[in-house]
Amino acid sequence: MLPSAVTDLKAFVPAKDSALARQFYVDLGFTINFSHDDIAELQIGSFRFLLQTFYVEQHAGNFMMSLNVEDVDAWWAHITKQEIAKKYPGIMCKPPALQPWGLRVRYISDPTGVLWHITERRKS
Repeated sequence: MLPSAVTDLKAFVPAKDSALARQFYVDLGFTINFSHDDIAELQIGSFRFLLQTFYVEQHAGNFMMSLNVEDVDAWWAHITKQEIAKKYPGIMCKPPALQPWGLRVRYISDPTGVLWHITERRKS
């Protein structure tokens, strides 16, 4: 039994260049709820995370987030229309593909190297 009800859970996502990372996430479709020198809260739908000005290459290169969406192709179209890969050279930006575990996934990394899995469950 929990000692008290859980009211929130957020990951601290690393950012090498906080201004660049914040703009990347805004371009992707996130809203900045608050921003301070070393931390910002970003939100998409009802989901949030904290973007922290913190960079250790090995940590950032192994950090992953997963965003499950209804239509991964619509996200691919949005990212292509926003020219995210062109605006942020050096990021990984792959089209959606069906993975052996049953999810369609499109991979995109942020300017720090954090890998995002934008996923859609296979339709029955």
